[in-house]
Amino acid sequence: MKATTYVSRNKVRLAEVPEPQVLNSGDAVVRVTSAAICGSDLHLVDGYVPGMLNGDIIGHEFMGEVVEIGNGVRKLRAGDRVVVAFPISCGRCWSCNQGLFSVCENTNPSAWVAEKVWGFATAGIFGYSHMTGGYAGGQAEYVRVPFADVGALKVPDGVSDEQALFLGDILPTGWMGAEMADVRPGDVVAVWGAGPVGLLTMASARLMGAERIIAIDRFDYRLRMAREKAGATDTIDYEQVSVHETLRELTGGRGVDKSIDAVGMEAHSDDLQWPYDRVKQAMRLQTDRGMALREAILACRNGGVISVIGAYGGFMDKFPIGAVMNRSLTIRAGQCHVQRYMQPLMEKVERGEIDPSFIITHRLSLEDVVHGYDIFKNKLDDCVKVVLKPGEPATTERRIGLI
Repeated sequence: MKATTYVSRNKVRLAEVPEPQVLNSGDAVVRVTSAAICGSDLHLVDGYVPGMLNGDIIGHEFMGEVVEIGNGVRKLRAGDRVVVAFPISCGRCWSCNQGLFSVCENTNPSAWVAEKVWGFATAGIFGYSHMTGGYAGGQAEYVRVPFADVGALKVPDGVSDEQALFLGDILPTGWMGAEMADVRPGDVVAVWGAGPVGLLTMASARLMGAERIIAIDRFDYRLRMAREKAGATDTIDYEQVSVHETLRELTGGRGVDKSIDAVGMEAHSDDLQWPYDRVKQAMRLQTDRGMALREAILACRNGGVISVIGAYGGFMDKFPIGAVMNRSLTIRAGQCHVQRYMQPLMEKVERGEIDPSFIITHRLSLEDVVHGYDIFKNKLDDCVKVVLKPGEPATTERRIGLI
């Protein structure tokens, strides 16, 4: 079969690899009908997540049709259309029983590696390095889904692939980001990053009743989508104005009630933080660039909440712990516990309360995946979200190659 594979830093390839098989009784094999390139995939490609090896299959945002199941699978059968959660969770351990599916205690065979970096391990994750288990990802024609009864959700007939696809990752992530921020009716919420996760965070905050939603980014096409599609009431281009001063003006000097960081480890800035963090990260003296998170903390009102859903890998410098402690701020963070949110959000999609497909700007064949990474990574052609369709003919000449 064909799959997107990691080659080396800034290089991916569409390659021929063996088809997956049922290995354990709880497995399902899914024929992928839709997959997406996620911003977190760029962290892999950029070399900031350890444990990626040449030939690893990338991709953690996918859905498709069940073609085979193990004899222990009870909720699925061949022919079912399913969307798959990116954390691989057993559904039985203490963490899963608490609804903390992304820190499942049983699904990461490389737990010792993660423990060296983070103290304790997370769950296994599809296509996201050997630090999270080395599982083959879903930017492929087929994928093996362990613990399929826990991680794969049937898609109702009235819900399209494009509406269901993002239930495996970024829609629950955006919802959890707004939930961790404790968004309530009347709140002023600022979201750093108007990429796919940030946009769905804004849409979630709108459903939760936020009175004002402020989108912060530097690309006009993303800020335009925030205003027109995601419910943002205000937008800030941080290359044109001071974010901190603008937020003070918009809130009468008080600061925003809730700050949500939907950027993560590769944040950009136009002030002196940028070269400082960029050099330290390039020299591997720190793993993460913290401009967005620092700004989110400093711009939040006293007693406010900062929610962190942008992906971070390890360590950053100049973390403003003094502001957090002295101003009674609360920080909540986490990889999304997707399985907790899939069914409730599916019901919202069915009722027409939210349609996450508005973020899709490019639909490509899996054959075009290298081109997809190029336009997504380099912000070309107003690209916000790329959806890949395995089995469809290529539409560009760049079928197999490197970025």
